[in-house]
Amino acid sequence: MDKTQLAALLQQVADGTVSVGDAVLQLKMQPIKEVDEYAKVDLHRGIRQGVSEVIYGAGKSKEQIRGIAQAMLDDGQKTVLVTRMSAEAAAYVGETLPLAYHELAQTGVIGEAPVPNCSGKIVVATGGTSDIPVAEEAAITAEVLGNPVVRLYDVGVSGIHRLLSHMDAIMEARVIVAAAGMEGALPSVIGGLADCPVIAVPTSVGYGASLNGIAALLSMLNSCASGVSVVNIDNGFGAGYMASMINHIGG
Repeated sequence: MDKTQLAALLQQVADGTVSVGDAVLQLKMQPIKEVDEYAKVDLHRGIRQGVSEVIYGAGKSKEQIRGIAQAMLDDGQKTVLVTRMSAEAAAYVGETLPLAYHELAQTGVIGEAPVPNCSGKIVVATGGTSDIPVAEEAAITAEVLGNPVVRLYDVGVSGIHRLLSHMDAIMEARVIVAAAGMEGALPSVIGGLADCPVIAVPTSVGYGASLNGIAALLSMLNSCASGVSVVNIDNGFGAGYMASMINHIGG
């Protein structure tokens, strides 16, 4: 159950279509559901945080992913997001559950396709084409959480005119996610152009001295542009989630 479902339940009580006793029973149901011996699913996270639990697929077997997702669907969750999901796990889960798999982002969306529930736009930009898998994880996460997303890919500083040709999208955004490897300069440039928060995502793209994203991470942490925050290396999910939280402030 999430905040929307909780509000709907309380409205049904107010309308008299659901009794107080039935509502109390639904709210008293065990907030944690144990799935065999490998998972304890937090069924009330949506009530507390506004977003239901997300399944991190890396390190989980395909059977475990399906079992956790099934428990969430059985509790009434309409959409389940799975990150870092392998193609093998997706094929297995998709045999029994309605799964849309995004192979590039290694992300699965189980259940209903979400629709935007806020007016602000999130722009997801990349320095290069090689950064797109991380950016897609951010974009899909934001879309699943109810946000309109505009993608600006391959607009890095080595050809800055590519970015400048999209100033309308930059200025219309409520929050921007900027993913880049190599020296990680893109978020600083965007931060100097935009009037909204910029979430920088260092990617592990680059040659030896990039140190698998550490160079980009340190560059972004030392950004001279105000309003730039930084998530962990390749953490597209974290960037998309934070962007959604910002975008939903004020509706």
